[in-house]
Amino acid sequence: MRAILFVIVLLIVGIVGVGFYRGWFLMSSNRDSEDQKVNTTFTVDEEKIQEDKEKLQGFVDRAKDEPVETSEEPK
Repeated sequence: MRAILFVIVLLIVGIVGVGFYRGWFLMSSNRDSEDQKVNTTFTVDEEKIQEDKEKLQGFVDRAKDEPVETSEEPK
């Protein structure tokens, strides 16, 4: 059970890391000088996610259509 939970947490952390790297998720903050408070905003760029999803789908489709080359010669 602990192993399954560990794998799930690892997958979530990996997806969030890739998301920040690819620009799917953005965080910004600003300081309100009057109240001495920090406002933090978390933004999800759904359009960027969709673009990357379509690119990945096109890559997978091209990979399916290409024949697999083997290095062995027929005997």
